[in-house]
Amino acid sequence: MEKQELQAWLRLTLSTGVGNENSRKLLAAFGSVQAIFEQSPATLEQMGSAKLARAIQTKPPNLTAQLQMTLDWLQAGDDRRVVALGDTAYPSALLDIADPPLMLYLLGKQTRLLDAPSKHSSSHLAIVGSRNPTPQGETNARQFAKTLAGANLCIVSGLALGIDGAAHDGAMQAGGNTIAVVGTGLDRVYPKKHLELAHRIAQQGMLISEFPLGTPPLTANFPKRNRIISGLSLGTLVIEAALQSGSLITARLAAEQGKDVFAIPGSIHSPQSRGCHALIKQGAKLVETAQDVLEELNLPARDTAECMPAVGEANPWPGSSSLAALTTALGFDVVSLDTLQARTGIETPLLQAQLLELELDGQVFRLPGGLFQRRADA
Repeated sequence: MEKQELQAWLRLTLSTGVGNENSRKLLAAFGSVQAIFEQSPATLEQMGSAKLARAIQTKPPNLTAQLQMTLDWLQAGDDRRVVALGDTAYPSALLDIADPPLMLYLLGKQTRLLDAPSKHSSSHLAIVGSRNPTPQGETNARQFAKTLAGANLCIVSGLALGIDGAAHDGAMQAGGNTIAVVGTGLDRVYPKKHLELAHRIAQQGMLISEFPLGTPPLTANFPKRNRIISGLSLGTLVIEAALQSGSLITARLAAEQGKDVFAIPGSIHSPQSRGCHALIKQGAKLVETAQDVLEELNLPARDTAECMPAVGEANPWPGSSSLAALTTALGFDVVSLDTLQARTGIETPLLQAQLLELELDGQVFRLPGGLFQRRADA
C-alpha cells in the first residue's frame, strides 16, 4: 500500500463520528478511499448528514503521528502488512460478516493463513473459552487444539489468558497453524504474560488486529474483535465459559454468521460449564472428542484414540503446595492421584496427606478406583 493511500485509510478510520458503516457507504459511492476526501461538503451531506460531512473534512489531530508510526512499524520487518477493505489480500471470509473491519494489521510469517481454504491451505476453527479455566478445561483446550491442528485446521483464538492461550500453544505444539486476533494495536501485547506466546505465534502463525498501532487494551475492544475470530472460522468450539462470558459473544456471532457452534460439556457443579451447557440447550453441537468436530465439518477423521481429550495429561500447575491451591487444581471433575500430581508437582506423600485433610474437612470426596472429586460448594 502506497503512503498516500495508507494516509487516507488512517484518516478515515481515525475520524471521529464516521464509523465502519458510513465508511463502507462512502467507499461504495466514490470508489476509493482517497476519492472520499476529494468530495465537496455538499456532496458529502447528500451521503449522510452535515455532521458526517464535517467529520470527513476534519483532519484527525493525531493523523501525522499515526502515519509515521505505521510506516516505521511496516519498515521494521518483512513479516508485517496492512490490508484494507477492497485489497486483493483482504481475507475473503470477512467479506461475508455483518461488519467487516476497514483495515487489518497483520504480523507473522504465515501470510497464506488468510487465504480461502483450498487443497494447499488449511481451514480455520475458532477455539475460545474462559480466562480462568479449571485445570481440566485448560488441558482439554490444549489437547483438542493439538489434534485439530494436526488435522490441518488452523486454530483461531484471541490470545487471552486461559483457554485461548492453551489453544494457541496446543496448535503450535502439534506443528500446526494458529491465528491470534487481538484487541490492541499490534505493537502491544496483552496480557503481558503472553509476550513469549505472541512472539511464537508471529514465527509460526499470525497476529491480526483492526486497531491502530498504539491502541491500549480497552475493555470495549475485546468483544468487538470476536466477530473477526468467528468470521475467519468454519465454526467455533467453546471450552468452558461462564454464563456472562465473552466466549458466548463469539458463539452468538458465529451462529449469526451461519457457522457451526460446538461446546464441551462439564460438571454441573462448575460455574465454568454453565455457558457451554446453555449453548448446548440452544442447539450447539455437544462435543466429546476432536473427531466429533472433524465429522461435523466433513473433514477427514483421525484415529479415535488421537481425538480423545487427555484426561490425565500432564499440565504443570503454577500454584503452590497449599490446600487452597490443591482445591483449585482439583477442579470439579473426577480426577486421579496421578493427574493431581501432574497438575501440582506435589510429591506423593504430601499430596496424599493434603487430600486426606481435605477429605476429613468435607471438601473432597474419595471415590472408588482411587479417584477424588471436589465438593460442589467447596
